[in-house]
Amino acid sequence: MSKYDVLWKYVSTSEEKCLVLSYEDILSITGIPIDHSFLTYKKECCNYGYEVNKISLKNKTVEFKKIEK
Repeated sequence: MSKYDVLWKYVSTSEEKCLVLSYEDILSITGIPIDHSFLTYKKECCNYGYEVNKISLKNKTVEFKKIEK
């Protein structure tokens, strides 16, 4: 079980083609702050129908994009 499973499940319930979450949103969903290890874990998101499209350090946001089948 990944420490970001809760986040991936949350993202997978979205009907949006593109979903942007702030670092604060992610903290509120997972209970843990986003850190450098997120770069390793982000590939797990594909198992839930989304991919991490963009991480903005400036805006402190993560953009998720629905994988088109």
